[in-house]
Amino acid sequence: MRQTINGADLRRLIISAAASIEINKQALNDLNVFPVPDGDTGTNMSMTINAAAADLRKAEDPELGKAAKIAASAMLRGARGNSGVILSLLFRGISKKLKGAEICDGVLWADALQEGVDAAYKAVMKPAEGTILTVARLAAAKAQQAAQENNYFEFVHEAAIAEAKVALAETTNMNPVLKKAGVVDAGGKGWLFALEAMLLALRGEDVVVPEGFSGDVKEAADFADFDTDEITFTYCTEFIISRENDLDPEKLRDFLSSLGDSLVLVDDEEIIKVHVHTNDPGKALHEAMDYGSFVTVKIENMRLQHTEKVVTEKEKAPKIAEPVKPLGVVSVCAGDGLADVFRNLGVDGIISGGQTMNPSTQDILEAVNKVPAETVFVLPNNKNIIMAAQQVDALTPKHVVVIPSKTVPQGITAMLSFNPEGEENENVEALTEALGTVDTMQITYAARNSDFDGYDIHEGDYLALYGSALFGTSRDIKVLLKSLAEKVRDGEKEYVTIYYGADVKEKHAQKAADIFAEICPDADVNLICGGQPVYYYLISAE
Repeated sequence: MRQTINGADLRRLIISAAASIEINKQALNDLNVFPVPDGDTGTNMSMTINAAAADLRKAEDPELGKAAKIAASAMLRGARGNSGVILSLLFRGISKKLKGAEICDGVLWADALQEGVDAAYKAVMKPAEGTILTVARLAAAKAQQAAQENNYFEFVHEAAIAEAKVALAETTNMNPVLKKAGVVDAGGKGWLFALEAMLLALRGEDVVVPEGFSGDVKEAADFADFDTDEITFTYCTEFIISRENDLDPEKLRDFLSSLGDSLVLVDDEEIIKVHVHTNDPGKALHEAMDYGSFVTVKIENMRLQHTEKVVTEKEKAPKIAEPVKPLGVVSVCAGDGLADVFRNLGVDGIISGGQTMNPSTQDILEAVNKVPAETVFVLPNNKNIIMAAQQVDALTPKHVVVIPSKTVPQGITAMLSFNPEGEENENVEALTEALGTVDTMQITYAARNSDFDGYDIHEGDYLALYGSALFGTSRDIKVLLKSLAEKVRDGEKEYVTIYYGADVKEKHAQKAADIFAEICPDADVNLICGGQPVYYYLISAE
């Protein structure tokens, strides 16, 4: 039984974990209960951890702390979707605990696992149990108990795996949706795959992606057997403090939480970086002075030199555009038509992605850095991209503000409220408020069979969503269009915009618009070619 590991060992362990998640990513995707073919957990976790594996393969015989740092840094930039961001945060905490260590025994590994859990829970504003967070938390707690019994790395890691299996099984009972479907949490299963693969590598049985393994995942249902007559085919204060004492940053977080919102606090051994929206920046700065001296301060239009601590080691960093204006915007969307809509509304940069492929933190960072503005607003337009976008601010000298748009129509409505000549805080308020003024409807297909929210769904069925909830399912798309139109009519909406996708012919889209115009005679109905994949129709109602 192995007592300790070094940097070369950790490198192998993480590469083995990446291979396991890559091999099993479709199995993880299939655990997603909601059958809409969005960027899935397995794909997101695989792309995130494989960013670390790629960088670790380039590192020859790294020291322990260096190997952990390489992995954490690569995963932060490669993080995709919420599951990918959480995975990156778990390894960020591990890296923080292993810093400066040459070997890792059982006690240190247990502490590192716990540090990872702390980092992940700290970043998630409303942690939900029955997820990867639960599995990681209980596994880390068990590891710490085991370390008191036996200080061997392998013994502690085995204990963590055993508890992770128990915790994973319990996720089914913790989440009503998982319980109804009879499945475990996909993110938690991914973390278990990683832990098990690390143990195999420790024993000389490294997991390796088989030769010829394509890694392709199912992204579309086969419609050959279906009727395709109708269808052929989303007051800012910022400062950095150099840490000069042992005061707990969590006390500062609690104070700032009571002072404002949109709080992001990131700390390490050398600095504390804060971004908060508040009506009293003076109080925020005064409280922060107890923790050390200011390196940078920025309020409204003031822009001071950012320390290089903010831009972490990034050998292939894209050029950062010099600011020629105070405010800019980047938006996530898929489809040339939707991209044109955002550009016409004043968006500076388009990040290609959304439902079928969630862009990574690195993708968003590169788009932000190209915008010639001091402050860059990011419109994720997808709830699974918001966390990845929120990591960007700590990686660039630009100030990044994430407007939490969950759909493309929300993003478009937000841009209608954007004032490029206005103040930052006024725009934040206006754009955020605009998100609640639009109802989003979407029609797509079922990527897999599922029993979800009272619906017996079969692969290839048309699915309608209203907001984030499943609205209906049918083999006839007209049935769903009529039901959605009736919902809009009953809500007395005045403006309806229909964005039709890449696989919808204009003549069929016009028939969809005619359905809304007939059922909602008092509404102004507009039809636009969005060109988006997967989603036949994105519909906004205001």
